[in-house]
Amino acid sequence: MDLYVVRHAIAFERDAKRWPNDADRPLTAAGEARFRRAAKGLHRLVPTVEVVLASPFVRAWRTAEILSEEAGWPAPVRCEALEAERPVPETIRDVRDHADRASAAVVGHEPNLSGLASALLTGSEDLLRFEFKKGGVVSLGFERNVGPGSAYLRWAMTPKALRSLAG
Repeated sequence: MDLYVVRHAIAFERDAKRWPNDADRPLTAAGEARFRRAAKGLHRLVPTVEVVLASPFVRAWRTAEILSEEAGWPAPVRCEALEAERPVPETIRDVRDHADRASAAVVGHEPNLSGLASALLTGSEDLLRFEFKKGGVVSLGFERNVGPGSAYLRWAMTPKALRSLAG
C-alpha cells in the first residue's frame, strides 16, 4: 500500500470570536488558491488514489475537496480519527481498515500527522520529527502489514515544490 499523508492548507489563525469551535476555522482564500496549484503538482506525481480519508474539520475537509477537484482524487471520506488532537493509534486503526487498497491518502492536522508518520516509520510517535508545512505531503510505502514501524519513506514534498510541479 502507498499512503499519502497530507497536511491541510493554510487556514485562518485561531480566533475564538470568529470561530468559537476551532473545527469551523476555514482555509484562507490565498491558502486555497496556493493549494489548488499544489494539488495540480501532486497530480503529476500521484494521478489518483483509491480512497481519501479526511478530518471533518472545515480546513482539512476543504483541502481534501480541493484534491478531488484539482488532482482528480476521489471525494473525501469522513474520518474522525484524523481530527486535531486525536490519538495516533486511532488513525493507524482507520488506515489499517483500508490496507487492502493499493493506495490511500489521509488529510489532517499537526502535530497528529507527524506523530502518525513517525509511528508508522519507527514504531514511536515522537522518535522522528517532520517540518510538515501546511499543504505538504509525505509518501509512505508498506510492503505487507500496515502498523507501527512497518512503513518506509518514499518521499516528502513541500507545498512550494508541489506548486513548481504544476507548471
